[in-house]
Amino acid sequence: MTIRENYEKWLTDFAADEETVRELESIRKNDQELEDRFYTELSFGTAGMRGVLGAGMNRMNKYNVRRATKGLAGYLLEKPEEAKRGVVIAYDSRRCSAEFAKDTALTLCAEGVPAFLFDALRPVPILSFAVRHLHAIAGIVITASHNPPQYNGYKVYGEDGAQVGPEIAEGITRVIRATEYTDCRLMNEDDALRKGLLKYIGNREVDDDYIAQVKTLSINPELLKNEGSKLNIVYTPLHGSGNVPVRRLLKEIGLTNVAVVKEQEMPDPNFSTIKVPNPEGPGAYELQARGGSRRQCDLRDRPGLRPAGGCCQGRAGRMASAERKPDRLCDAALYSEQPEKGRQAAEGRRGREEHRFHQPGQPYLRELWCEHL
Repeated sequence: MTIRENYEKWLTDFAADEETVRELESIRKNDQELEDRFYTELSFGTAGMRGVLGAGMNRMNKYNVRRATKGLAGYLLEKPEEAKRGVVIAYDSRRCSAEFAKDTALTLCAEGVPAFLFDALRPVPILSFAVRHLHAIAGIVITASHNPPQYNGYKVYGEDGAQVGPEIAEGITRVIRATEYTDCRLMNEDDALRKGLLKYIGNREVDDDYIAQVKTLSINPELLKNEGSKLNIVYTPLHGSGNVPVRRLLKEIGLTNVAVVKEQEMPDPNFSTIKVPNPEGPGAYELQARGGSRRQCDLRDRPGLRPAGGCCQGRAGRMASAERKPDRLCDAALYSEQPEKGRQAAEGRRGREEHRFHQPGQPYLRELWCEHL
């Protein structure tokens, strides 16, 4: 089909959706916009799919979310007994994330696949942990990671809690391409709950066990318990989903003297205080650096929405902090890994450290790359 034919088909197929029709009509005479939205479908791969929010084949919207989910359900149902284990769904603070997550859950339910939907936003490691903890067959996270605010995405995780590999991604893509947008249906939420296909999950089902598991990775828990309150820490979630679990974890292991950057504490889909929510971008920490200097802090945590020591992703994970006075207590706070690996990393035999901020009297940034469980 041509670009114009694809465009007209969307207007016909979704004629009952006034918002979508209104958006599409507004670009009718904009050839460049029409081409960008309708020259191809939003691609699906090992990282799932990701794109600018908006109406059209090449945009992130509820119709592409439903189609991808029906494709995933069809792929899982090629092994019906395995599909009964269900799919865990999490989402972040981006625009439309909560709506896309619910559509994902109800599309799965309509196909007969159980859905475990988190009751509020969660960071990716908790989703990865939940997939294994609940013995689910797959997981989905609605997120676009570090992309600008106008983006959102859809990532699929396997039963091991890691992003799916090429073979599985190709299998899902095969079913997606054979699926018409108009074939996608949502189950009524009340019906899904009554039939046991939809279950909301939260602290009791997942978070408490996740936090307990992460705490076992501390190298020297007694040191943190007895001396942790002496560390001054400034933390920023960068408007994302790490705020609640990170602060809870720090408190429970004894790091109680934690100040949060207020301007970046609450979830904000516009990421109002930063250009992009990329924890590797130096501009993301300007507010945190100011707060840390005022408090004479010992640690300034770089979040990446990943609580330190997360035992979930099955691949390299990153944690970094700026330290004013590196010492044994800082190492105990930083190297939250399996005890032997943590000790080796702290002694410099494993891991990689980069030292920045070499100006006299200023803190340096220590970055540790280590393996998650």
